[in-house]
Amino acid sequence: MEIINLPVADFLTALFSIIIIDLVLAGDNAIVIGLACRNLPKHMQLKGIILGTLGAIVIRIIATLAVVWLLKIQGLMLSGGILLIYIAYKLSTKQTVHNNVKCQDSLLGAVATVIVADAVMGVDNVLAVAGASHGNSILVVIGLLISIPIMVFGSTIIIKLMDNFPFIITLGSGIIAYTAGKMITEEPFLHNIFVNPVVKYTLILLIVFGVISISKYAKNASLRDKENLYKYTD
Repeated sequence: MEIINLPVADFLTALFSIIIIDLVLAGDNAIVIGLACRNLPKHMQLKGIILGTLGAIVIRIIATLAVVWLLKIQGLMLSGGILLIYIAYKLSTKQTVHNNVKCQDSLLGAVATVIVADAVMGVDNVLAVAGASHGNSILVVIGLLISIPIMVFGSTIIIKLMDNFPFIITLGSGIIAYTAGKMITEEPFLHNIFVNPVVKYTLILLIVFGVISISKYAKNASLRDKENLYKYTD
């Protein structure tokens, strides 16, 4: 049995991955939306959030479909996988900067800011969703449409959940790392190396374990440095 030309298991796995990726990366979108719309009059804020998010989703769908097509070019699957490893690490260590997102006083300005900022900052989401979709354009659109209510209504809740339950970030980071491993092992010119499933999934698991372990070490090291700094200043 197949759904949109994918085995049911592959379809459900890909859709689950896309939803989790959207969830864990929606925090950035919430911050972008909040910063861009916070100076709007109260009665216009919801309209600004909805219009900005819809515009960002349209741009993101187009960009993701373009990436899905580009990933068919030999060598780009490997490059995309390597980039996703960094994105998974960045997510897990929360290395994100929003200093360039400015609040706007007009509805048009706020909507434009949301769309432009999301397009610039959404590269990680686009690449992760494209990689998780198995190259299926319909699945890309379904996954990104699911992210509309997530970004509009659930972003602030997601931020609180991720602060209170850090394992959600770790789960999302692991899924992105898994997607990266799948992309690397499915690179056409590396196909002969990963014909054996044991070799393929050993590398994927090493990537997932490596990203989670290294990011955890980096976070602990950063906390130790801050503690030492506070002790020194006191």
